Amino acid sequence: MQTQASGSSSGSREIDGKGRTIRDLLANRKYSIDYYQREYKWQKKQIAELIEDLTEKFLESYQQGDQREAVGDYGHYFLGSVIISDKDGQKFIIDGQQRLTTLTLLLIYLHQRLDDPDQKKQLADLIFSQKYGRRSFNLDVPERVECMDSLYKGEDYSPTDAPESVLNILGRFHDIEELFPEELNSECLPFFVDWLIENVHLVEITAYSDSDAYTIFETMNDRGLSLTPADMLKGYLLANIADTTLRTRANSAWKDRVQALTGVGKDEDADGIKSWLRSQYANSIRERKRGAAPQDFDLIGTEFHRWVRDNEESLGLASPADFGRFIERNFAFYASWYERLRRAAEELKPGLECVRYNAHHNFTLQYPLLLAPLRIEDSEQTAMHKIRIVAAYLDILINRRIWNWRAIDYSTMQYAMFLVMRDIRNKTAPELAELLRRKLDEEPESFGSNDRFRLHGMNGRQIHRLLARMIDYVETKSGGVSRYEEYAQRGRKGYEIEHIWADHPERHQDEFKHQSDFQEYRNRIGGLLLLPKSFNASYGDLAYPQKREHYLGQGGNLLARSLHENAYQHNPGFRRLIEETNLPFRPHPEFKKADLDARQQLYLQLAETIWSPDRLEKELTN
Repeated sequence: MQTQASGSSSGSREIDGKGRTIRDLLANRKYSIDYYQREYKWQKKQIAELIEDLTEKFLESYQQGDQREAVGDYGHYFLGSVIISDKDGQKFIIDGQQRLTTLTLLLIYLHQRLDDPDQKKQLADLIFSQKYGRRSFNLDVPERVECMDSLYKGEDYSPTDAPESVLNILGRFHDIEELFPEELNSECLPFFVDWLIENVHLVEITAYSDSDAYTIFETMNDRGLSLTPADMLKGYLLANIADTTLRTRANSAWKDRVQALTGVGKDEDADGIKSWLRSQYANSIRERKRGAAPQDFDLIGTEFHRWVRDNEESLGLASPADFGRFIERNFAFYASWYERLRRAAEELKPGLECVRYNAHHNFTLQYPLLLAPLRIEDSEQTAMHKIRIVAAYLDILINRRIWNWRAIDYSTMQYAMFLVMRDIRNKTAPELAELLRRKLDEEPESFGSNDRFRLHGMNGRQIHRLLARMIDYVETKSGGVSRYEEYAQRGRKGYEIEHIWADHPERHQDEFKHQSDFQEYRNRIGGLLLLPKSFNASYGDLAYPQKREHYLGQGGNLLARSLHENAYQHNPGFRRLIEETNLPFRPHPEFKKADLDARQQLYLQLAETIWSPDRLEKELTN
């Protein structure tokens, strides 16, 4: 596409629009961002949605046993447009820097995960270019260079007074590490990388002056009102209500609920509608094989307004009154509960704590599951019992899988969770507790299946949350107040994982002949604590006898203090917890291999206590 810029001065150059793959867009090309355009603002939600979309589209085509050349025939994915202002050969991004920054972070992550040197070099050329021995990133923003360079090299980066974009870049890279599906980190990873850079497309629109570039940007974003799927669903439903009074009432009910949902966050009205429709009406899901057609669950996720129109008979939408009830009763009821669940996901709410815990693991599949057993006739108490049972089930399932190094990402869990959602639909609370307890009992793995659970390169955030839950359990059951939110906080003012053994294998040569054996043991969860970030900087390198004394002091929580005999004195609540649970707490004057084994067993029993399936029956009476 080449056109003369609207409103441009005489002699201005043409505007170019070209479809480009990610390789075309980033290979040997440099982009700058004007100082007033520099903030990178994407949050975890946008990262999760992008990874889910890419994964789903790739897996529609990929088949185990494919040859790499087959990727050329895989399906394609369109990622939108970018608008560039080309000023004397220097390219400035006017619109699209959120996607290009995120793509660069994803490429850095993939570069770290690949083994093939040729493919690593291929990605490196998309991330940066080198000239006269100097490396510069293809997305060239000076304030980001130090952070991006550390991420590329796999080095720790501790921002000090960093700008918002750098903090967001660091956070989103860690989100990619956490959210990237385990099933793609297998033998299909090289296929996914090929597909990403060759089959994912954007349209690059290039103008040759800022004024033209911004005219295009404004034209694409400001002229007219683009109807969202939620707007189109509302229009379709209201158009089928002939009675003016009923239509006005239904319109008011819709506006009230949508306003409440958008008060939670952007796009929450659409997400709430998807969760409602999936929870109550989705009876099928696309098979995970090449060429399989999308089914109810998938279509609701991409075009729910069309899905409702195409399924009005099965939804009971026959008369104008049915359409009115669908908004005033069904939508209003489930949207109201969805709003409450989303707010509970943002901060701990009494009775809905597990919703927050599950959200911390970015388990967005929980919302249709939590809504599935609800009936419009349910009382507040009945609905709460049902939600608590399902949330507890998910909490147990998620943490069991983490303990056994099994993935919990959206793509991996989608099909299994759809089946659970369908099974629990409209169940009573006792039926729900019995059914979900049976599902947990049928799971092949529990905490006891892995007595060597440890920290590795990909599960740091998950172990952080596990330890936060363990500390919170021990302290609240000992009579203290909950400090979970404090312990779960990461970053400069938060907490981080502390190794009881400093990284000095020479101190342990009497028990470990090989450094690799020492490191494997050192990273076991029994050798880990959660302490303020400042502690590790000050005391983390000390030998255990010195560190143990400090565990009693600044920032020491009860799990850390329990290594010292003083924690058991004048603490009747803690001693009562030990008597009631038989958890094998004991002080450790020294910390040898046998002591770490004992703590490993303690943590395992603690996990089995916290995430016991017995909780489901208890929720019936709480």
